[in-house]
Amino acid sequence: MWKKWIDRLELFKCLTLTKCWNFALLAGSFGLSRGSKKVLFAGLPVAISIEPTTACNLRCPECISGLRAFKRPTGTLQIELFKQVIDQLHHRLIWLTLYFQGEPYLHPHFTELVRYARQRGIYTATSTNAHFLNQENARKTVESGLHRLIISIDGASQATYERYRIGGKLEKVIEGTKNVLAWKKRLKSTTPHVIFQMLVLRPNEHEIEQVKQLAHQLGVDELQLKTAQINNYQNGSPLIPLQSKYARYARQIDGTYQIKNPLNNSCWRMWHSCVVTWDGKIVPCCFDKDAQHTLGNLTEESFLHIWYGKAYQHFRQQLLLSRKEIDICQNCTEGMKIFQS
Repeated sequence: MWKKWIDRLELFKCLTLTKCWNFALLAGSFGLSRGSKKVLFAGLPVAISIEPTTACNLRCPECISGLRAFKRPTGTLQIELFKQVIDQLHHRLIWLTLYFQGEPYLHPHFTELVRYARQRGIYTATSTNAHFLNQENARKTVESGLHRLIISIDGASQATYERYRIGGKLEKVIEGTKNVLAWKKRLKSTTPHVIFQMLVLRPNEHEIEQVKQLAHQLGVDELQLKTAQINNYQNGSPLIPLQSKYARYARQIDGTYQIKNPLNNSCWRMWHSCVVTWDGKIVPCCFDKDAQHTLGNLTEESFLHIWYGKAYQHFRQQLLLSRKEIDICQNCTEGMKIFQS
């Protein structure tokens, strides 16, 4: 528990009066908008995700990157574009997730991106399959000041792990984790907060206890059990866990499945955060994996112009009136009570 408090303290260090006031403006305008069903808006995002790359070394079956099934252009984030975004937002931005699709450590200058954001007082986080956390990258990760490192570990045995993380090696995940923890200790650093994240699926739910034991054995800071997004869940899937509390979907009387989310006409994400793709497109959230709802492009206009622009305001208004009619919302967890250890 004390490790979580250290992580929270690191987040607290990133706060300023300006950032807190900006958060209050966003929360207040969201509350008024939800009550009136009209978009009332003030403030800039307190959290964003920026995509370092769409490339990935694995072939996970529910991942658009793993399936190599993108309909949008693929590529790698340019450092200058990244700096442009950070420079426009850092006075109000609290949290940066350097991840959307793809494996972030495939970006040749990933830790440089982290360092740049960290130096501007932003809490930085990423999610990785840990296959590239060799000694050099582990050292650079700790030295960069990355606050939070989420490591995907979807099984305690190779046979189980590779059923979803196709092409992956559990031994590489364990080795990479050890490397980061060793460098963290050697450099006497409080960061990154290392999290094992297990995506609970039917093929691996029997190994939850073993994953907990492995996390304890290695000495990671936290273990999270996360429900999985299934793309075509309506008729069921061999990936949906048998233990209901780990599933985002509920089986109906007729044998079909429905998402547990009632999809109420509101979405806090549309007021406090957004996603920036590798090539500068701004999309509403992480559920728009193929950038079908591009709201602007930072290579053509400023963030402020896009954030307050007609396209964004129209999208927010749609959510307030009929969220169920928006395709990317059909599999969304916003507003849904889901299990997460």
